[in-house]
Amino acid sequence: MVQIKTPEQIAKMRAAGLVVAAMHKATREAAVPGATTKDLDDVARKVLAEHDAKPNFLGYGGFPATICTSKNEVVVHGIPSEDVVLQDGDIISIDAGAIIDGWHGDAAYTAFVGSGHAPELIELSRVTEESMWAGIAAMKLGNRLVDISRAIETYIRRQPRPARGKYGIIEDYGGHGIGTEMHMDPHLLNYVERRRGRGPKLVPGICLAIEPMVSLGTAKTEVLEDDWTVITTDGTWSSHWEHSIALTEEGPLVLTAPDGGKAKLAEYGITAAPDPLG
Repeated sequence: MVQIKTPEQIAKMRAAGLVVAAMHKATREAAVPGATTKDLDDVARKVLAEHDAKPNFLGYGGFPATICTSKNEVVVHGIPSEDVVLQDGDIISIDAGAIIDGWHGDAAYTAFVGSGHAPELIELSRVTEESMWAGIAAMKLGNRLVDISRAIETYIRRQPRPARGKYGIIEDYGGHGIGTEMHMDPHLLNYVERRRGRGPKLVPGICLAIEPMVSLGTAKTEVLEDDWTVITTDGTWSSHWEHSIALTEEGPLVLTAPDGGKAKLAEYGITAAPDPLG
């Protein structure tokens, strides 16, 4: 069953989303050479405490940390550790979440550590982020779930191939519904799988976490012995971007973007829904 939210509930999700945005800002500033991924987790935990919010990752299925820190070939679910030290030239995807009054926010971004990154890494992150926004722009009243998947995949497939390899759209993980739980129906693929059909119609009150994950090679992944860390099977580096979005009668509201998605949606000719928190 797909959970449909009232405007009042969407406002609570917006509050949680703004906490996630604050976590992103703080961890991005802290993601410098010499920092450990445990340092980033400590920063995120401090932001949650300052906003009287709860983490939705900590303890989820036994996950032992506040955020996921996925460096280089790690796609998702990297566990923060004092032993993982950021180096100049690394990329790291940080996935963060927060709970306010029982309502969840969830978003991820890819950061560049230090300087001197290869052009294909910069382009990898750009392509992944822009494919996410293409998916968000397809979150329109009357569309169906598959229209989001198609928009994400189409954007990626239309980009020039990287100098070495190709763009692999990760197959084993995707987006999801969000609300009173972090992961809810429906599951959202980042590519079109015809056997899954068109999926539910997008109606006011549906809330989704749209999150493409793209590598510089394979679409295949494997899980390490810690039962969490997901890496590409060929060792190629990957990028992960995510926002939580509510669809309203007045259009989409990007719950985890500071401006509600206004600037980026305007590039697609779409007016973001009014922010219920002003």
